[in-house]
Amino acid sequence: MTIIDEKQAIETAAHEAFLPTLNALVFAYHAYRSYADAHIRQLGLTASQFDVICTLGNTPRMAFNKLAQKTLTTKGELTGIIDRLEKKGLVRREVPPNDRRSFLAILTPEGEKLFEQVFPAHIEYLKECFATLEIEEIEEIRLAIEKIRSLFP
Repeated sequence: MTIIDEKQAIETAAHEAFLPTLNALVFAYHAYRSYADAHIRQLGLTASQFDVICTLGNTPRMAFNKLAQKTLTTKGELTGIIDRLEKKGLVRREVPPNDRRSFLAILTPEGEKLFEQVFPAHIEYLKECFATLEIEEIEEIRLAIEKIRSLFP
């Protein structure tokens, strides 16, 4: 490929019709994370710890592999998060009797109490951002995001 061909390929790629949509999605996600994380830090947790607490909330227990999948973390990252939550007395590990090679994560009573406080508080915090949207608009946005998600195998 010649230099002229490479420059033309770059120019063509830079003008793909989907790029503004992709940029808007990325910027929206970053704005959300920044806004949400600021509140989560005020609650005394990291975003990852909050995610684990809320995923475990109202469940009796969850296998590490399922918890990692639901929180979009690797098992290695999850181990560190669980370690820190254990030190805070919010989560405990249990080895299931039928599979001694795996672990279950369980909220302690203190963890359940924290979940009952932070989950509704954070939803109220986020609700303020969506207050200007109609229910129909929220549904349209959700469907559009799901459609984008389906484009990636």
